[in-house]
Amino acid sequence: MQVFYNIKSSFKKIVYILGFACVTLASSCKEKEKPTVDNRDSPLKGTIKISVDESFKPVIEQELEMYHVTYPNSNIIAEYKSEADCLKDLAGDSTRIIVIGRGLDTSEIRYYKEQLDYVPKYQVEAFDALTLITNVQSHDSAFTFAQLKSLLEDKKPSNNMVVVDGENATSTVTYLMDSILHGKEFGINVKGAGNSPAVLDIVATNPNAIGFVGSSWIGNFKDPKQEAYLKKIRPAMIECKICGKGVFAKPAQASISSMQYPLFRPVYAIVKENYLGLGSGFYNFLSSERGQLIFSRALLVPAQMAFNIQKVNLK
Repeated sequence: MQVFYNIKSSFKKIVYILGFACVTLASSCKEKEKPTVDNRDSPLKGTIKISVDESFKPVIEQELEMYHVTYPNSNIIAEYKSEADCLKDLAGDSTRIIVIGRGLDTSEIRYYKEQLDYVPKYQVEAFDALTLITNVQSHDSAFTFAQLKSLLEDKKPSNNMVVVDGENATSTVTYLMDSILHGKEFGINVKGAGNSPAVLDIVATNPNAIGFVGSSWIGNFKDPKQEAYLKKIRPAMIECKICGKGVFAKPAQASISSMQYPLFRPVYAIVKENYLGLGSGFYNFLSSERGQLIFSRALLVPAQMAFNIQKVNLK
């Protein structure tokens, strides 16, 4: 009887252990069967930071405003800085999309291929005029390329001041050095302001100053601040390089698209995402009909869609 009791007791223990194991296994299986939650952002929702060249700030703010209205669960936080800092942010993973005045060069493409095994997408979204502005009291309203070159590289002190939106590494500085000075350094009369509004303020209060800003800083007539600036400053005409001798052009959509106004540059968007996230959503929005229309209304020339271009006299 004692043997039978021990066998019975052992059998109960085995059944208990097996039962517990089955319950645990079933519970584990149910947990595994639960659908995984994807917490990644999407084109419709999420929060990300983007880096934007400061000279494009007004038009990109309009793009972001429309995107947030269209997708209210999205939150794109834009930081405005120099072109060089935007590229550093992209390489350092602090942002997934940047808006600057150029695409990726060969060394940058090679770097991303080695680091990520893919290359960030990039494309031209619009064309922007680098607008030369003067004080309304200035007697100079038209400039040849030779005059611009002389003003930018002059090594002798002068009453004339040339104001740009930073000391170095901005898209404006890079463009002027590459396109007009062909790699040379600025002269002593070129001064770096903190940003584009600072350029506008300096030129507005100094008849001897000229400055360079992106066209969207003075092209929105519905903006009270820009309308107030246009009472103190005016866009200057630049010598047309493809026209006959003595022909000058003002920055406008028609003169940019025809290349009569020579100081124009691309607006690039670069996105570093290997899935369809919020960065890709905004990247695609910029080339959509609504995104391109916003560029057009800001007096830039859309690059991905054609709209009727009207001549605008910026006085």
